Parts: sequence; C-alpha cells; structure tokens
Amino acid sequence: MTHPNPKTMGQQFGRRSWAEPWKIKMVEPLRVITRAERERALQDAGYNTFLLKSDDVYIDLLTDSGTNAMSDRQWAGMMLGDEAYAGSRNFYHLEDAMRKYYGYKHLVPTHQGRGAEHILSKVAIKDGQYVGGNMYFTTTRLHQELAGGTFVDVIIDEAHDPANLHPFKGNVDLNKVQKLIDEVGAQNIAYISLAATVNMAGGQPVSMANARALRELCSQHGIRVFLDATRAVENAFFIQEREADYQNKSLAEILHEFCSYTDGATMSAKKDSLANIGGWLALNDDVLFEEASNMVVVYEGLHTYGGMAGRDMEALAIGIVESVQDDHMRARIGQVRYLGELLTDWEIPIVRPVGGHAIFLDARAFYPHIPQDDFPAQTLAAELYLDSGIRSMERGIVSAGRNAKTGDHNRPKLELTRLTIPRRVYTQAHMDVVAESVKAVYDQRAKTRGLKMVFEPKYLRFFQARFERL
Repeated sequence: MTHPNPKTMGQQFGRRSWAEPWKIKMVEPLRVITRAERERALQDAGYNTFLLKSDDVYIDLLTDSGTNAMSDRQWAGMMLGDEAYAGSRNFYHLEDAMRKYYGYKHLVPTHQGRGAEHILSKVAIKDGQYVGGNMYFTTTRLHQELAGGTFVDVIIDEAHDPANLHPFKGNVDLNKVQKLIDEVGAQNIAYISLAATVNMAGGQPVSMANARALRELCSQHGIRVFLDATRAVENAFFIQEREADYQNKSLAEILHEFCSYTDGATMSAKKDSLANIGGWLALNDDVLFEEASNMVVVYEGLHTYGGMAGRDMEALAIGIVESVQDDHMRARIGQVRYLGELLTDWEIPIVRPVGGHAIFLDARAFYPHIPQDDFPAQTLAAELYLDSGIRSMERGIVSAGRNAKTGDHNRPKLELTRLTIPRRVYTQAHMDVVAESVKAVYDQRAKTRGLKMVFEPKYLRFFQARFERL
C-alpha cells in the first residue's frame, strides 16, 4: 500500500486535485481584525499567543487538542449520553472501544490527558525514582517530577537535529536506557515513558521494531513501559508507510500490535480520537489498576466517568473507531504534509521529516541573530499573529522551563514554533494562507528583535508567561 502526497495524488488518480474524505455540513464564520487591532491584542496578551482571545484569531493553529471537528455520528452519539452518576452505559461503550483497538485490559477515564498523567505518576513513581522517556513533554514531565521522579531523556540523538531525515526520529536509544539501568539500577527506574509520536521533536514517530526491542530490554530488567498514546494512530500511519512488514496491514492492526509492547497508556482523547474533551489511563496490571481506579475518585470523578459527561464518553468511543480509518489518517497527515511542502519549496527552515500533527518552524534558523534567552520561538509566534492573525505556539526555551536545582533556564537544542493542524477543521486554502504568512515573516526576519519575560508563573510557564519587546 502506498500513500501519495497531496500534491501528486490527483495526477495518479486522474484528477486535478486531492480532496478530503468528508464534506462540510456546518460552518463557523471567521473574521480578520486589522493589523492595528492585532497589535493591541498582542500587547494586551503579553506577546503570549495562549493569552489571546479566540475572537481575535483568524486561523487558530495553537493546538490540535480538543479543536477537532466532530463527525455527524459523534454529534448523534452526544444525544445518547447517559448522565447517570454511576455505571453510565457510555463508559462501557468507551471501554469496549479501547479494548478492541488499543488492547489494554483496564480503563480509568479522566477529564483529559493530564489527568491520566497525574494518576499514573501518583501510582507508579516512588520518590527518588527515575523515568526514562523519548524526549520530555511539558505536562508529563511536570507530573513525574511532582511525584518525586527525575526525568531522563533517552531519545536518539537524531531527534535533536531539525534537518536530520531519520524516518523514526522518535525512537528510544536502547544504549541510553541500558546506561541509565547501569547507573541507577533497574529497581530505581519507575518506568520508561514512550511517546508516539514525539510532540517536542516535531511530531516524529517511533518504529515498531524500536518498540519491540524496548519491550525486550525492559522485560529483562523488570521495568514497565507506559505509552503516551495521544497520537499513536498517527504513529501507526508512519509505521505503515515506512516499515516494510506493515505496508499491507491496517492502521487498526498496527496500533494494536504497537500497544501490545507496553504495559499501559495515558491518552489525551482530544487529539487522535477526534473529541473536544476527555482522556483515559489504560492498565494491564490488576493491582496498579485497583490503586488508579481508587485515585481517580479522589482527583477526577467516579471510576465510570472520571470527569467526563456521558455524552462526551460516547463521542470519544465513536471517535476511536473513526480515528483508525485509513482514509481519514491519510487525509489528516496529507494536509500537514501539504503545508510542509509549500514551506520547504520556499526554503523556509522547518523540522524534517514532516511529522503527523504539525509543522514545526525552526526558530533558531529563522532568527540566528536572536539569542535563545531572548525567546526566538516566542518571537516568531508573535510575528505570525501580527502578520495575518494566525495563532501558533512556542516549543522552545519557554516550554522547557527552569532547572529545578539551579533555577536557570533549561535550554533545549530545539527552538521551535509549532503550527498545529486541527483535524477536519481547515481547508487546503487555509494552508495556502498560512504558508504565505510564514513566508512574509521569513522575508522580514532580519528586522525582527526578541522579547524579554516580564511575568513567569511557577509551573508550565508557556501557558501564562508575559513578555515585552526588547
């Protein structure tokens, strides 16, 4: 099975253009405010795109989390919500869907992904233990640290190079895992946190071979592996495309096998599963599940709703089924690639290969004259909004936070600005507008100056920090 890109699909199938496998039934009007209005809005927001009002945004690429367009079947399912406090039938529909497509034994529902991260960290990490991971994610690492864990990056070195074309830049470096085992002892490793795909690396995938090898190594030492399954279906697409043994298998089959190499998973259902809210923790271990299902009552809600309404669980259950449809995922990643190809044609620096859910602009290459401590990725997000009303987000030194011991900035090798594509929301024409705006900002890059941080919250500062022009 081949997966043509959107620029060539039409030619191969005798059509003039590629089209999404859905039609529009309802529209939400957009408006564009003037540049002067955007300047005021950005100043009021402290040059932080998270603090902009959505009414002041034209094309919103801040995140693909909860911003998807639900299908007619999902909306119909919302009308069948069983809002019983205990034992909602929608919970059992969700549990059945998770077991069928992800293959885990137990389900703990949560209000969203970070709720699952919180509970897993509480029940699986002892104070002083280490957690290896294929690059950190902001909320995941924070929950691990608050539980007394220390995160150790065990991703392959290629992931830290935006221009490297390794097909699976999300892979775990098994030598780094072995080194961690040798240094601290297997008993002091809570688990390995495997993200698929890897957000902070640019939406980069993990190969099936790597997941299998990681499972084998960890099994030898009695170490659990937990999956961040937020975009695991997108990861399955890249396995289908790039690993020879999987080109004739469905996404559903690939997903199920991939999950089988792990002991459980956290899920933000606001991504792959096409819902606007919701998440879950899945576990195979009975004892760990008993503790987690008790913990969810304390922090989220009863173990049969976990912070979600019945209608949301039904939409999520249906979304899981729709997410593993090959045509859907081919179109979803095709749209991301279309934008990426426009930018690479104009020689604009982005993370390559293009990942599954976003285009990551290389802000270091954009603004080589702006030091990292002057927040080039945050600056680029601000400039894009000023140019066109497009909202993106920073994924660099601001997101990396501070070193807990020294108080200094963590300085990641990747300084990126993320253009995140919601599923089934924008058209190809919107992608053209985005690409043209990026090019306009790139053409003016030499005139751009950086920012200084004037307000910094204690945790997850990228959400609420405020900046001023230097």
